[in-house]
Amino acid sequence: MNKKLAAALSGGAVLVLALTGCSSDDDNDKLDSWAKEVCDGVQPQAKKIEAANAAIQKETSDNSTPEEVQKTDAKAFQDMSDAYKAMGGAVQKAGAPDVEEGEKKQKDAVTELNGLSSSYASLRKQVEELDTKDQAKFADGLKDIATELNKLSKSGSDALKTLEEGDVGQAMAKQASCKSASVTPSAAAG
Repeated sequence: MNKKLAAALSGGAVLVLALTGCSSDDDNDKLDSWAKEVCDGVQPQAKKIEAANAAIQKETSDNSTPEEVQKTDAKAFQDMSDAYKAMGGAVQKAGAPDVEEGEKKQKDAVTELNGLSSSYASLRKQVEELDTKDQAKFADGLKDIATELNKLSKSGSDALKTLEEGDVGQAMAKQASCKSASVTPSAAAG
């Protein structure tokens, strides 16, 4: 049962600025500087989310007790909540990118990242409230949390994709910290 949670969770990690784009020779120092600031702010958070995913997957594959799973999941969800909040802060601090509708794109991305932060904080509360004394109830509770995670992984990345379109994506693709910040799913969702 907990494997579904791990699979859903790793799907959610894809939301971490799945940084794409091709390198471009166009020079836009202002945009490159913006991209570097965002990428440098996002990279440590992406690593935090990756570590939280790894912790959950390890715990689920170790035939752990419900108490151990609960403790690990709660910490991982809190770490993710903090990481998304910090990413929102990094995008906010960088200001609007120097592109058409840059301000709207930035605002939407910050709103989305803060929303993800709240969602993961809510999942932490849900997992902490699960009854670890009753294995069946615990498994059912995890199933509900996995469903929520699945929804999270499917929604919520539109503003980030919009932020990364065109010149912004190309500027981000040039940044070393963005290349290493993208998180790929480590388990197939399903």
